[in-house]
Amino acid sequence: MEKISQSVVKKDHAPKVSGRSIYVSDYPSEGVLCGKLLHAKVARAKVLGVEVPELPEGYFYVDAKDVPGDNNVNIVLDDTPVYCRETVEYIGEPIAMICGPDPKVVEQLRDACKVNYEELEPVLDLRAAQEKFFDYNFGHGDVEKAFAEADKVYEEEFETGYQEQAYLETQGMMAEPEEGGRMFVHGSAQCAYYIHGAVMRALGCGPTGVHILQDVTGGGFGGKEAFPSILGCQVAVAAHKCKKPVRCVFDRREDMEYTSKRHPSLCRYKVAVKDGKVTAMDIDVKFNAGAYSTLSAVVLQRGIIAAPGIYNVPNIRVHGWAVKTNTSPCGAYRGFGAPQTFFAVEMMMDHIARDLGVDSLAFKEAHLVKQGDTTSTCGKYHFPVPIPAMIEEIDKACDYRKKRAEYAKPQTGRYRRGIGMSMYFHGAGFTGSGERDLIKAVAKLRKYKDGTVEVLASNGEIGQGLRTTFPKIVAHELNLPLDKVYYNHPDTARVPDSGPTVASRSLMVVGELLRRAAIKLREQWVDGEEQEVEERFKEPDFLIPFYIDKFEGDAYPTYAWSVNAIELEIDTYTGVAKVLGAYGSFDVGTPIDYNIVMGQMEGGFLQGIGYASIEKMDYDAKGRIRNNSFSDYLIPTTKDVPNLKCMLHVEKYPNGPYGAKGAGELPLVGAPGAYLEAVEQALGGVTLNHAPFTAEDTLAVITKEAI
Repeated sequence: MEKISQSVVKKDHAPKVSGRSIYVSDYPSEGVLCGKLLHAKVARAKVLGVEVPELPEGYFYVDAKDVPGDNNVNIVLDDTPVYCRETVEYIGEPIAMICGPDPKVVEQLRDACKVNYEELEPVLDLRAAQEKFFDYNFGHGDVEKAFAEADKVYEEEFETGYQEQAYLETQGMMAEPEEGGRMFVHGSAQCAYYIHGAVMRALGCGPTGVHILQDVTGGGFGGKEAFPSILGCQVAVAAHKCKKPVRCVFDRREDMEYTSKRHPSLCRYKVAVKDGKVTAMDIDVKFNAGAYSTLSAVVLQRGIIAAPGIYNVPNIRVHGWAVKTNTSPCGAYRGFGAPQTFFAVEMMMDHIARDLGVDSLAFKEAHLVKQGDTTSTCGKYHFPVPIPAMIEEIDKACDYRKKRAEYAKPQTGRYRRGIGMSMYFHGAGFTGSGERDLIKAVAKLRKYKDGTVEVLASNGEIGQGLRTTFPKIVAHELNLPLDKVYYNHPDTARVPDSGPTVASRSLMVVGELLRRAAIKLREQWVDGEEQEVEERFKEPDFLIPFYIDKFEGDAYPTYAWSVNAIELEIDTYTGVAKVLGAYGSFDVGTPIDYNIVMGQMEGGFLQGIGYASIEKMDYDAKGRIRNNSFSDYLIPTTKDVPNLKCMLHVEKYPNGPYGAKGAGELPLVGAPGAYLEAVEQALGGVTLNHAPFTAEDTLAVITKEAI
C-alpha cells in the first residue's frame, strides 16, 4: 500500500459522533423566521390566484412578485422558476413561502392558503411525452451496412425507475441579510458556487452582494447539487423581503415527494450480430426529466456515452433525448445517467449470448475494449483497461464461473439460485471540455505565521472525506503533521471557485491542484511569514478535443473500472430474493485513504443493489409521488447484504494525485445488471428488462410461468 493510502481518523469524525457538528437546523432560532413552502397540489394548471389568510404581525407571504432580480434559477437552461410563474407544472411546485417566528403558526397559515387553479391536462407518461428539453445524436461506422449484412438482429427495450437519494439530512437552507445589503446564504449543499450564481441572479446583485457557506451536510448523492440553488434562492428572496434571517428545512415527506430523483429511463436497443460477434448497435435512450430541465443535459450526456457499454462495437448510432413530463423534476444522482444505460447494455449482451447458446461472460469478454481502442465518441482509451484481471479477481472471490454453470442446470424446489456479472466504467471528471471551458478550477493554500496551512477550495464535504483527503495530500507534500493542515467548509467569500463537488472530480482534479500547490509552497516556504499560493486547472496535452455539437472526442480523460457479481436465492413462495453474496472489484486508481475509499465502494455497491431490487418509487394517476416515507420506500441495510466484499484494483492515472482518479460514483453503476442476470438465472432463464425488480415482479413471473 502507498504511504498516502494508509488510513487516518477522519478530521470530522469526532465532532460528528459527539454531536458537536452544526447543521443548518442546529443554528439558534432566536430572531430567525421559519419558512414553509406552499406547494402546488395539481400536476399542471394555471394559477388564477391565492387566497391568503390574514397574517399576524411579523408573518410574511413571499411569491414571484417579491423576486428583486430574475425569477429563474441558474442551472442549465434556467427554466426552473424561483417561485411559480402563471402555471404550475408538477405536484409540489413552490407557489409561495410563508415566513414567521413560530413554525406551528407558519404551518397553519400555509395550510390555510387556498390556491385557485384552472386545471390543464398533464403529461405524466414517459412514453407519451413529446416535448424535448435536450436531443443528442452521435455515432460512427456504417450502421445500416452492418444490419444489412447481419446474421441476426436483436431488438429489446429496457426500463428503469426513480431512485430517491435518501440522504440522512433533508434539504435545508438559511438566508441572513448582512450590513451593507449583502446576503449570506448557508445550508446543506454540494456546490457553493452554483448557489452563489443562482442567488446573485435572483437578487439582481453583483458577485459581492452574496456569499454562500456550506454547512455540515448530511449526505448528498447528487440530490444536493442543483436543488440547494432553488431553495437557496427561495430563502434569499424571503429574507430580502422580510429583512430578517429565514430558514427553510424540509420534513422527510416533503423532501421525498418534491425534490429531485434519478431519471427514469426507456432504452431501446437494436443490435446486429455477424459470425457470433456484435457488429452494430442502434440505441435510443429516453430520460424522463420531469417538469423542468435542471441537470438533465449532462445526465443524459453521460448516459448515452455509456450506452454501448465497455464493448468494442465497430458501428454505433446513439440517439438520446430528455423529455418533459408534469412530474417532479429529476436531477443528479450518484452515477449520473450511467446506471440506466449500463443496465440496458449488460442485459442486452446477456440476452444475445443466451440466444446464441454461448456463455454470457465469454461473450462479453470477446467484445471488451482495450487500451488504444476508440471510445463511443471517437475518443481513445488512453490508459490500460484492467477488466480481464478484475474478472479473474471476482471469479476467485466467489467461484463465479463454476456457480454460473451449476445454476444454469434445471432447478426444482422452493428455493432457486442464480449468479450474474456486470462490467462497466465511470468517466472521471466533467464530460467533454467542461473542466477546461466551464469550470476553470482554481485552488489555493494559505500558510500562516505559525506554520499551519489552510486549504482554500470550494469542494464540499458530503461524507466522502474531502476534509481529510485534501489535507492528507498537502501534508504529505509539505512533510507536515496532518494536524497542521486543515480544510474548513467552503465560504465563497473566502475561497476560490475550484468547481462543484460532482462528477467524481474533486479528488482527481482539485486534489492534484492542491498537490502541485503544496510543491510550490514547499519550494517557497519561509518560516514565520504568511504566504499564499494558487494553482489553476490545465487540460492534459494527450486529450482529443471534445466537441459537444458533434459529440466527438475524449469525453473523459480517464475511466474508473469495475466488475460486479451478485449471487442470490429466490424463495418461489414469497418472491423474496436473498442476496447470498455481492462481490466488487473497483479500480479508482490510488486510494488516498484506504478506509475512506472502501467505505465509498461498500456504500455505493449496496445503494446500487437497492436500485436493482427494492427501491421502487412511482407516481399515482394524478402525478403525485406515492412513496414519501421510509415506511413505503425501502432502502437496503447491511442486514440485507451481509456478505458484501469489495476489492481495490489499482491502475494509476498519471494526472491524478499519486495516481488517484474518480471514485465516488463508480460503485453504484453496475449493480442492476449483475442483480437482474442472477434473477433471470434463478427463475430458469426468463428474459427480464426492467429495474428495480421486486418480490412482486418475481411472483408475477412465477405465476405466469405456472399458468
